[in-house]
Amino acid sequence: MKKTLIALGSAICLMVSSLSSVAQASETVDQSNPYQLIEQVADNTFSRLRKDRTLFRADPDLLRDVVKDELLPYIHTRYAASLVLGAQYYRKATPAQRDAFTEAFTEYMIASYAQILLEYDDQAVEVQKDQPIAPDDKIVKVRVDITDPSRPPIRLDFSLRKNSRTGNWQAYDVTAEGVSMIQSKQSEWKAPLRRDGIDSVIEQLKTLAERPIRREDKQKQDAS
Repeated sequence: MKKTLIALGSAICLMVSSLSSVAQASETVDQSNPYQLIEQVADNTFSRLRKDRTLFRADPDLLRDVVKDELLPYIHTRYAASLVLGAQYYRKATPAQRDAFTEAFTEYMIASYAQILLEYDDQAVEVQKDQPIAPDDKIVKVRVDITDPSRPPIRLDFSLRKNSRTGNWQAYDVTAEGVSMIQSKQSEWKAPLRRDGIDSVIEQLKTLAERPIRREDKQKQDAS
C-alpha cells in the first residue's frame, strides 16, 4: 500500500511529443511558486486524463506521453537520481555511469507513473494554499490531499527545490505515510548496487521500464 501511495504521489508531481490522436501538452506551468506549480501540474494532468480517458484505456502505453509532457518537465530527475543512487555509489560512478543511471531511472519512473495513472478514476485532489516563502528558502514542502469515496483520504507531502540560477522550483521527492520515495528507492536498490554494481542496476531499470503499461489484473493473468 505504501509503495502505491508513493508512486501515485510521484505521478501527480512528476510526470517526446504525443501521438496526433492524443491531446498535446497543456500550457507551461509557472515554476516561480511551488504551491502554484503543484496545483497547475495536477490540474493539467488530470484534466488530460479525463479528456482522453477512452484512448488511454484502449492503449495504456499512451500514458507514458502524459507523464513526459505534463509531469517530467517539473521534476529534477538528475537530482532525484543522485539521491537514490546515494553518495557512496554516486562518488564511485563515472560521469558516463551517472548519466546512464539518470536516464534509466527516469525511464523507469515514467513507466511506473504511467502504470499508476492508469488506475486514476476521478479522485479529488486538494493542494495546500500558498504559504509565506522566505527569500533564502531553498526547500519547500507542499501538502496534497487526495480524496476517494472508496478509501480513506491520502496525505502526500511534496519536496521541491529552488534552482539558485533560474529561480524555478522543481519537485524531487514525495512522502506518503511517513515514507519518502527517495528513501524507498534507496532501500530497494541498495543490495543490488552492492551485489551487482551500477551497470547491472542500470540494465535492470531499462528492462523494467520496457514493460508494457497494463492493468494489474491483466498482468496477473498473463503471468499465470
